[in-house]
Amino acid sequence: MTKKKILFVSAEMAPLAQSGGLGDVVGALPAQLRALGDDVRVILPLYKKIKTIWSDRLTFHRWSMIKLGWRTMYSGLLSMELDGVPVYFIDNEFYFGHDQLYVDYSFDIERFSFFQRAVLEALGDPMDFEPDILHLHDWQTGMIPCLLDAHYRPYGYHQQIKTILTIHNLKYQGIHGREHIADLMDLPDRYMTELGVLKDGVPNFLKSGIVYADRVTTVSPNYAAEIMTDYYGEGLDHLLISQAHKLTGILNGIDVEAYDPATDSQIARTYDRVTRQAGKLACKQALQEEIGLPQRDDIPLAVMISRLVDQKGIDLLLRVLDEMLHADIQVAVLGTGEAHYEQALREIAGRNPTRLAICLTYDTALSHRFYAGADLFLMPSLFEPCGLSQMIAMRYGTLPVVRETGGLKDTVIPYNEYTGEGNGFSFLNINAHELLYTVQRAAALWRSEPVTWQTIVDQAMSGDYSWQRSALEYQSLYQLLGS
Repeated sequence: MTKKKILFVSAEMAPLAQSGGLGDVVGALPAQLRALGDDVRVILPLYKKIKTIWSDRLTFHRWSMIKLGWRTMYSGLLSMELDGVPVYFIDNEFYFGHDQLYVDYSFDIERFSFFQRAVLEALGDPMDFEPDILHLHDWQTGMIPCLLDAHYRPYGYHQQIKTILTIHNLKYQGIHGREHIADLMDLPDRYMTELGVLKDGVPNFLKSGIVYADRVTTVSPNYAAEIMTDYYGEGLDHLLISQAHKLTGILNGIDVEAYDPATDSQIARTYDRVTRQAGKLACKQALQEEIGLPQRDDIPLAVMISRLVDQKGIDLLLRVLDEMLHADIQVAVLGTGEAHYEQALREIAGRNPTRLAICLTYDTALSHRFYAGADLFLMPSLFEPCGLSQMIAMRYGTLPVVRETGGLKDTVIPYNEYTGEGNGFSFLNINAHELLYTVQRAAALWRSEPVTWQTIVDQAMSGDYSWQRSALEYQSLYQLLGS
């Protein structure tokens, strides 16, 4: 197997800069690939947060000027090593010296236009690294394959570099006006067509990446199939069907060291598959006390850890939450989001103070205690490209209740009472009462068949949710691309 040189190009990387699952992937996958023998490195913007916290570890390499429309902008190249992974940064105070990762949609288009052009200028001699493969992530990097084709390969530069684009969420595509993007990217007219970067007459970064990249991946096999349908395709389904020959779904993993109930210092009592019953009971009682619910071990506790947005199925939960609580189930919700969802949860909690606890905050440590202390994990997403929470929950022996979509369908095997197989519960349609029925069925099983419940928990905790499995699949794809 030939050792490959791979550069991940991303807007996020945990723990340096993260707003969601993209950061988790880029924060974990490179180290796993390096362990398999590939020379994998990462490049991302030098955000204000990174510059502030990690300044003493940054090494300056060089600066250059990038022409961007009517502007000529400074671009610095710096680097550091993070857990054995070389990480490069593109520095520009005007674009990345903000408190937030994402500032304003129109401005973000310009910021990541600059980022993509600066990355390509940094390849080779400036960073002393010429990759075999550029592994690109989401719309913020989607124009790079086109820029390579337009500005570099015709002049003898980077001709051997292959490109892979990973779609983490098809909903976000990077769309702006034709004249503005043509100016920022300095693109000839031959690229500004419906066969090129345009979608319905306007430039679309993600669409451009799908067209010009050598390979396209998604973060779960089922999501790869779903996005080729009208319902999930976000207007790009016909394009994806035409590009199906280069589309692959590879399931994300989780950090099995950070999320390990046997060693987790943030939970009330550690436990493993052998000691889980006593351990989870202690964690449940501690969590109930912490969030203000009665310490009862005779009813199931269902939790939800989520951004409070429509994608996550919050409307489904709100529609039946009162009924769920009246069925003698405790529920706890952790997360922040849209104000009307937060207010609706407050109102329901006001009516049900002993059965519903809401924690409208982002608290990583508390999330660990939610995973460890719960019996059920609610994840009724309308769509979910992969999802990590359901895998984390299963690792802690908390059984997920999910809608059968995207990576949720790939990872959660619904319990079958005839075969005894399964690691959770699921429902098919976007229907609030299907969610309610599934939760009630799970709660009834928890009450009446404790031996069966523990068998399902054991099957959930036995799953392989590691990044190593995913890394092996990516490595095979890299080898195929380079052959």
